[in-house]
Amino acid sequence: MDERPISADSHVIEGPGVFAGLEDRFGDDAPRIVSEKGKGDTIIIPARGDAGVNVARMGLAATRLDRKEPIGRKHGHKPDTGTIEDPEIQAYFTGGYAAMRPGLVDGAKRGDDQDIDGLAIEILYPGYFSMFAYRNTDLLIAHQKNYNDWLFDHCAASNGRLHGLAALPVQDPKAAVAELDRVIAKGYKGVIIPSNAPKGTRYCDEIYDPIWARAAEAGIPVSVHVGCFSHIPNSVKEAAARDMIAVYAGTASLIHETLIEFMCRGVCQRHPTLQIVVAEFNAGWVGYWLDRVDQGWQREAAQNPSESTYEPAADIWKRQFYATIEDDQAAILTREMIGDDRLMWGSDYPHTDSTWPHSADVLNEMFANHPVDARNKITRDNVKALYNL
Repeated sequence: MDERPISADSHVIEGPGVFAGLEDRFGDDAPRIVSEKGKGDTIIIPARGDAGVNVARMGLAATRLDRKEPIGRKHGHKPDTGTIEDPEIQAYFTGGYAAMRPGLVDGAKRGDDQDIDGLAIEILYPGYFSMFAYRNTDLLIAHQKNYNDWLFDHCAASNGRLHGLAALPVQDPKAAVAELDRVIAKGYKGVIIPSNAPKGTRYCDEIYDPIWARAAEAGIPVSVHVGCFSHIPNSVKEAAARDMIAVYAGTASLIHETLIEFMCRGVCQRHPTLQIVVAEFNAGWVGYWLDRVDQGWQREAAQNPSESTYEPAADIWKRQFYATIEDDQAAILTREMIGDDRLMWGSDYPHTDSTWPHSADVLNEMFANHPVDARNKITRDNVKALYNL
């Protein structure tokens, strides 16, 4: 048995196949890859008129082995980030897919990157988060189907070392259920939805219940990931006027309302076997936050007993929620409040926040003073059980 860690949160860099045929059907509203000499490969949407997203931004951690000087890193933490002027980073921006490590473009070669990091398996999330937020629902459905088919082939080439999460187009709940059925039939073990409900709705609305019912029935975990918005919240739109350090430090707040919709507004009570993964929001805040939710919910239930059916928030969390962490020391120190069975470690490779290529060292330092069984659960056993690996 392979006893190496499993990353519960890693990422792909979408290849050109994800965008195939979209331009023909949707014109300038559709994303496509544009390649320019000296400017690399960029995902652009002409109708938006902006510079687009250089694919290099989704894979910058992979440049770390190209550095001539040692990588800086604090004890128990991920490597320091590079700067945009670093030559190895610039090589990715100007060279595009051709300049990247082979494991970023070919699922069959991703194992080489895993071996460097000491990992057995990775659960894969998207890299191009914008595919969750198109206003054109037909385009969104078509793109996500493309993505799910491409991702399936990408993972199939890995000999069992990659397992992707299929995207669901929740903007059209009926289409989301149909796509859920389709990806279950293909063999997917989990799905991802936007981290906030489509504009004007909440995930506790009845229109979404068929999605939760089908996922629960099939034993398919539903993930929400940082940055994967169905629409940009006003707080994020206003971020440019705020201190960006404060914005980054407060990232967890972006998922709080979505969690309340699931925990306190009936979804979890109606679907008690539904499993929800809160990915890349870390978890050092969860224990304290659950206490605050509990207090607020009790107060609401006391004032409006006919409108709110109270249940201890920590009980719901430990029954139905998982959180992924990277180098989150606070989560490990509060693991008894959160539940050892409800934490999963992820490397976030190849994103800038990744622990790659020092994940083994980071984990050894993080868990040095904690029981081996807790480490095994958080770094391997929980994700194996959740996704039936």
